Amino acid sequence: MEAIDLSDEKKNKITVEIYGQQYVIVGTESPNHIRAVAMAVDEKMREISNRNPLLDTSKVAVLTAVNAVNEYMKLKLEVEILREQLEQKD
Repeated sequence: MEAIDLSDEKKNKITVEIYGQQYVIVGTESPNHIRAVAMAVDEKMREISNRNPLLDTSKVAVLTAVNAVNEYMKLKLEVEILREQLEQKD
């Protein structure tokens, strides 16, 4: 799941379950963070699947990714706007 990384950061290797499948996630984030991310993805996939029961797993996964990126882009824009407002106050 990750590219080769030559940094000295400690890597955590955690097995999680997402939408009925087990995945090994490797990252520098804490095990609790990795589990929380996996749980959020699982919840979103189940939510989408419950609303659209005829979708296959790959379509549920793509719609989950689209939702996540949409939310990320909205939050990123909100942060940029807040930064600009803070800079104007200085």
